[in-house]
Amino acid sequence: MASSSSAATTATETSPQQQQQQRHHQQQEEEEEQQQQVAHDAELIFQYHQLHHAPQPSDVIFCLCSLDLRVAARAAQLWLDGLAPWLVFSGASGKLTRGLFGGLPEAEAFAAVARRMGVPGARIVVEPRATNTGENVRFTHALLRERGVPARSLILVQKPYMERRTWATFRRQWPGADGDGDGNGGDGEEDGAVRMCVTSPRFDAFEDYPDAENPRRLVLNVMVGDLVRIRDYPARGFQVEQEIPPDVWAAMERLVAAGYNEHLPEGFTLEK
Repeated sequence: MASSSSAATTATETSPQQQQQQRHHQQQEEEEEQQQQVAHDAELIFQYHQLHHAPQPSDVIFCLCSLDLRVAARAAQLWLDGLAPWLVFSGASGKLTRGLFGGLPEAEAFAAVARRMGVPGARIVVEPRATNTGENVRFTHALLRERGVPARSLILVQKPYMERRTWATFRRQWPGADGDGDGNGGDGEEDGAVRMCVTSPRFDAFEDYPDAENPRRLVLNVMVGDLVRIRDYPARGFQVEQEIPPDVWAAMERLVAAGYNEHLPEGFTLEK
């Protein structure tokens, strides 16, 4: 007859199948926790990247182009709403858009969206050479001067998660707009002769933004990389300095550790 202690041991033993089920359940819980953390961190960074300026009537609507045609529609609608007499699209083909628009530069593809929405071609300026944000700013400034288009006030239009970086680049590289602002102005910033604000297509939350052309993983990688550039690029003369809250930086570190590291600048280090 088996002892009571032996019976208790037998009763608490689990079969290999049960052990496998337990491990699978634990793995599922860990994956769900990680997904929740990624979603939380993505939202934190997405909101940080936006400045929520209120567009004001200006001389020029300046749209920085990309793979997201919703940005073109936002810029065109601002023109149709009467916020500026001129609409500029700037952008060549980058590594994310090469071949995407049938061989057209981003600026040409964006301009086509605006024309379809009813913006007259005579009011559209296309700058098709820029391959980065700094070139968007410098090449557009030169082109508008060449065309004799007044540009003492501008509405910058970008993707939501590129608002802050665009604002900082403009402040540093557009003649007459240099400053050391913190990027927290509610209605845009004014320095000297140039007034500007930045806006984007409206999305309440990060999870509302990704679509077929802007897949979630790609957007996460780009958001992470742009946050690092906000930290590193002022020292290289590309942008003005901006404060990055500790919780936002910690969110970026967790996303990098989770594998969202495909858009980091060369020589990236986590050390601040």
